[in-house]
Amino acid sequence: MVNMAASALESVTGIGSMQMVLTGEKTVDFFIHELIPYKFFGQTVYITTTHICEFIIILGIVIFALIARYKIMHAEEVPRGFQNVVELLVETLQKYVYGSMGKHGTKCYVNYIGTIVLLIFLCNISGLIGLRPPTADYGTTLCLAIISVVMIQYNNIKWNKWGAFTSLFEPIFLFFPINVVGEVATVVSLSLRLFGNIMAGTVMITLYYTLMPIFVKIGIPAALHAYLDVFSGAIQAYVFTMLTMVFITNKIEG
Repeated sequence: MVNMAASALESVTGIGSMQMVLTGEKTVDFFIHELIPYKFFGQTVYITTTHICEFIIILGIVIFALIARYKIMHAEEVPRGFQNVVELLVETLQKYVYGSMGKHGTKCYVNYIGTIVLLIFLCNISGLIGLRPPTADYGTTLCLAIISVVMIQYNNIKWNKWGAFTSLFEPIFLFFPINVVGEVATVVSLSLRLFGNIMAGTVMITLYYTLMPIFVKIGIPAALHAYLDVFSGAIQAYVFTMLTMVFITNKIEG
């Protein structure tokens, strides 16, 4: 049990990778590790590094949300400190959603977009604290894309009624397969774009730490993390949510 816990800690936090760098070993490891096996409908499935890392991130978001709620419920007349941060975050998200969706932007979209942009961004930059980014796992990005596409198609049916289905046969019925592929492509494009960029950054950072000599591992990695983790992570979170809002708005407007 102790060995299993130690192995899980190394897999999740990258401690093993750091030891590998310090000892000069050249084994490259940026893969997803199976940590805890369990039975599910007779099949053996595993809790992996992705599940653990995502749980840590979501737990952090929940704690932040609870603290933010407490501060807002006991808000001071003149905001200061943490209350200022919360109000700035909420106002920024509202401007972001309303500015992109116009008159179609409502509170429910602010809640949804705010949640996924925060989750994706924190997942993308989690490598800064030694975690393996959950968005470097296609299972994570695919699920996020499916959730967004469900939201898109829900609005399509809600606002266009039967037009949501008849539009698949436009301009003529022969285009039905192409239109269906076009709808499915939304899931593929959203998920693969996010996964590809974050996975590429994870691979590049791992290769750099593992294969480069020790004297170039001082100072230079900070610039790599700034670009591959922070800048690229922010851009990908922005692109994912912006495309989601654009697709929803297009469906609403028919």
